[in-house]
Amino acid sequence: MRLWSLHPAVLDRAALVSCWREALLAQAVLGGGTRGYTRHPQLERFRACADPVGAIGHFLGSVQSEATARGYRFDASRITRPDAAHPEIPVTDGQLAFELTHLRRKVAERAPAWLDGLPVDTAPAAPSFVVVPGPIAGWERP
Repeated sequence: MRLWSLHPAVLDRAALVSCWREALLAQAVLGGGTRGYTRHPQLERFRACADPVGAIGHFLGSVQSEATARGYRFDASRITRPDAAHPEIPVTDGQLAFELTHLRRKVAERAPAWLDGLPVDTAPAAPSFVVVPGPIAGWERP
């Protein structure tokens, strides 16, 4: 499961689509709708929120908005809490740098044309996150 901390605008098509699907799975897990993936480390940051289902709903909303801007049709009715407040989930600048490097490696293989438009050193965080200084997240598997 990869719930990108990077802004959805920097994700290539494959990363955006997979992020949408995996965030829908995360929504089901956080809402108690499935027994699988309940201990997935990427869910820790959503569980730490006062309203985990609202936090993933906000996250899904930003992914859906980017998809719509690109002409894709991600079904917004699948978001349980589309009107959730901004959760302000902390993400470290080290985590964003790690994810950008990871994304650049993947894009170089599957969508080289997208690579030219990607930032090299720093990228913005997804709207659900607030950037703080620090290393790669403890839940990450580098």
